[in-house]
Amino acid sequence: MLTVTGLSKSYGKQTLFEGVSFQVGTGERVGLVGRNGTGKTTLLRIILGEENPDEGEVTVPAGYRVGYLSQRLSFPCRTVLEEAASALLPREDGVDETYRAKAVLTGLGFGEDDLVRAPGDLSGGYQVRLNLARVLLSGADLLLLDEPTNYLDVVSIRWLSRFLRAWKGELLLITHDRDFMDGVTTHTMAIHRSRVRKLPGGTEKIHRQILQEEAVHEQTRANDLRHRKESEAFIARFRAQATKARAVQSRIKALARHERLEKLSEIRDLDFRFKEAVFAGKWMLEARDLSFGYDAGHPLIEGLSFHVAKGDRIAVVGPNGRGKTTLLRLLAGELAPVSGSVTSSANIRVGYFGQTNVERLRPDLSVEEEVRQANPSLTRTQVRTLCGAMMFGGDAAEKRISVLSGGERSRVLLARILAEPVNLLMLDEPTNHLDQESVDAFIEALDGFDGAVILVTHVERALSALATKLVVFDGGSVSLFGGGYADFLERVGWQAEAREETPVRATDRSQASRRDERRKRAETVARRSKELGRLRGAIDAMEAEILELEDRLARDEAAIIEASVRNDGAAIRALSPAANAARGRIERLFDEMAAMEKELREKELACDEDPA
Repeated sequence: MLTVTGLSKSYGKQTLFEGVSFQVGTGERVGLVGRNGTGKTTLLRIILGEENPDEGEVTVPAGYRVGYLSQRLSFPCRTVLEEAASALLPREDGVDETYRAKAVLTGLGFGEDDLVRAPGDLSGGYQVRLNLARVLLSGADLLLLDEPTNYLDVVSIRWLSRFLRAWKGELLLITHDRDFMDGVTTHTMAIHRSRVRKLPGGTEKIHRQILQEEAVHEQTRANDLRHRKESEAFIARFRAQATKARAVQSRIKALARHERLEKLSEIRDLDFRFKEAVFAGKWMLEARDLSFGYDAGHPLIEGLSFHVAKGDRIAVVGPNGRGKTTLLRLLAGELAPVSGSVTSSANIRVGYFGQTNVERLRPDLSVEEEVRQANPSLTRTQVRTLCGAMMFGGDAAEKRISVLSGGERSRVLLARILAEPVNLLMLDEPTNHLDQESVDAFIEALDGFDGAVILVTHVERALSALATKLVVFDGGSVSLFGGGYADFLERVGWQAEAREETPVRATDRSQASRRDERRKRAETVARRSKELGRLRGAIDAMEAEILELEDRLARDEAAIIEASVRNDGAAIRALSPAANAARGRIERLFDEMAAMEKELREKELACDEDPA
């Protein structure tokens, strides 16, 4: 169990968090959310002892081991497999360490040939994967994972999600992929306005709670301000009248006792609004019999043909290293095909976000100058507005590219695309350095874009929300799938996941035996479904009651504040018992709901592992 008490951390005038206390209890998997710059990674570094807090302490039991996905890479062993196996502690069940290491490496996308390679020969992304494998195999009591999906493909992310759901220890997870987080965690903890709040359940619940609290705060502040003005007017009007002296003094004392609520500062989101160029015609782009490979005899793409029309949302999906980025570079004209052709319409205007494009930003230019270069016809006010939309407001627009982080450079590249009128967007992993709120805004902007989109992403939420057709790299080949991502999973699925499924029983069983087994399986599924439905219904009912109680509590608290301003002790005494009862009931309901959600997750996991 991890315990954090009274933690505070500031950098100069910026306070990341203040007086933060929380626990990560036994078996809890906690998602840590907060906008970029709120201190999520700093909190993990303090827990690890790599950074000191200004105040407070972090305590863990004796012998409690913490595993961390570090970006500092060092591999002393000769091969990938040996390196992964070196992290393992011997287990009493006698399972071979090499077998366990191989299972995790395979799940993270390593092939048989990769296992005997020297770790230093791997690409940067696969070295991070190897580091992740070591952390997962280390037998730590607590895993600290900071954006573990950034270097994973969609197949490996789906495997990692299953692995973490079965994790028996504790977990503290940071990720921009909301669906991945919600699918793995039991609790969510938010860093918001320098405070921390932790609740059982997913991200939607905690964000809803925060919005509710801030709405109550603003309503209370408005009421407080109105009463304060009324009291001040009363004091100014009757201060000189002796007959009103007691009343005036009473109002003055009441104002002095009552703390003034400050207006909440505005929290800005990234503002994605793509400028659309008119397109007249049927096809924007056509790939015909496209083939390409960096090595002769080992094609990444072979015989691929498809059209891109206005309104298309084409997602390019598959394991890393199979050709997704290469395909975008072929379509963008950065690479020439070995055979076949890419033909584009004369009216096409492309906005291209490529993994190598960020490196082409000029380090000597400012953010404002880089954005202006994308469209010199823009006025300075328009350029500054775009910089502000990408959170480079005021003096931040004058920062040199050379001093920006990787995430900030990605935002500059997005700003360049937003500066130009386009009708075809080619986007290669554009969300890697965005926080969850920015990913939501980005998906919404793509959904509202009238042109066409070709998108490489590992965020399944984006794939499900946007894709109308897929270019699928899987099993050593590439093909076109004429449907959405959910259809693909249901009708085709990933080959790596198919290999994980339980093999079919012997084929020589009698027809009657198979019918009997199907009947029993159906009965088991129906029984489990009914039980899961009962639990979900009970949880939904508890959530509804909590929301109703919280609304009632907010009204009671506002009334108590008003009564305090009026010095109405009778009203306060009448209202307080109901407010206290509501608080107590809410706490009990959260405890009951946490226990029920744990039971639901265990039953769902049992169904996943043994689907009858």
